[in-house]
Amino acid sequence: MAKIKVGISIGDLNGIGLETIIKTFKDSRMMDFCTPIVFGSTKIASVHRKAIEMQDFNFNIIKSIKEVNPKRANMLNLWEDNVEIKFGEATTKSGELAFDSIKKAADALKNNDIDVLVTAPINKASIQEKVSSFIGHTEFLQGNFEGEALMIMASEVMKIAFVTGHVPLSEIKKSITLENIIKKTKQLNTSLIQDFGVRKPKIAVLGLNPHAGEEGLLGGEENESIIPAIKQLKEKGILAFGPYPADSFFTNKNLQQFDGILSMYHDQGLTAFKTLSFSEGVNYTAGLNIIRTSPVHGTAYEIAGEGIANEKSFREAVFLAINIYKKRQEFIELNANPLAI
Repeated sequence: MAKIKVGISIGDLNGIGLETIIKTFKDSRMMDFCTPIVFGSTKIASVHRKAIEMQDFNFNIIKSIKEVNPKRANMLNLWEDNVEIKFGEATTKSGELAFDSIKKAADALKNNDIDVLVTAPINKASIQEKVSSFIGHTEFLQGNFEGEALMIMASEVMKIAFVTGHVPLSEIKKSITLENIIKKTKQLNTSLIQDFGVRKPKIAVLGLNPHAGEEGLLGGEENESIIPAIKQLKEKGILAFGPYPADSFFTNKNLQQFDGILSMYHDQGLTAFKTLSFSEGVNYTAGLNIIRTSPVHGTAYEIAGEGIANEKSFREAVFLAINIYKKRQEFIELNANPLAI
């Protein structure tokens, strides 16, 4: 098999994205696993290399993906103009170029010029100054590719998905319906099988209310929606269990017993995930006909340009994208000619 082409969007120019990219591919052993192609600018990369004192590293500069060197980290030079880098600041220009990098990488993904996409952290507000319709990577990709996106946070410790994402707390209750819980659990189950190679996933479903509602004393969503959803999922052959109280679920014993977790809302699951897996955790956009991963951390303006950013989460995002690509290929091959019963 030819090496997997990993497309990489540059992220916010004033954050730590390029630093983590440079540190990841400074290790030439990464090119044993993939051919990286960064959608960015040599001039911007030069400023970052100088700031973090990484002058002994250089990208292979290309103007077309056809020119990639499989033994080097490649930089597809999108912009020739000089751009002022203001480390630690959110600027309109950084948002504009971050979006251009995402868009060009997505186009390459559509054209099969790259196999997977890894996105460096962005500042959504900076992008929205020029592209008001932009909500985030997940929504942008869902609008450009087939399927319905599901955010999964993945690490060696856990794989956790969410019924609701970036929704105000006041709006969450409206989305905790039987239909949504079933849909999200089925998506998580499918991803665990196709993308992670789990043959028969066991999924833990968290409750919404404290103590999972305590039999209706602390809220009715468990009895009204969550428990009936779990029952229907089991009838469909999906190994869903719960609901479990979120405040006591995240123990080593519980995490080892389940292949996936369904959280009811953003902070319920992400607080635990980032506490246990922040340095190596990966954000994976499941449910689409393409593969996209991203580090868990954000732009980290407070340490941008200082050379102290930890690249582990970005590196794990690259590895996860590669592994999921291989797992999907294996799944397709195994199911291409099923034996007649």
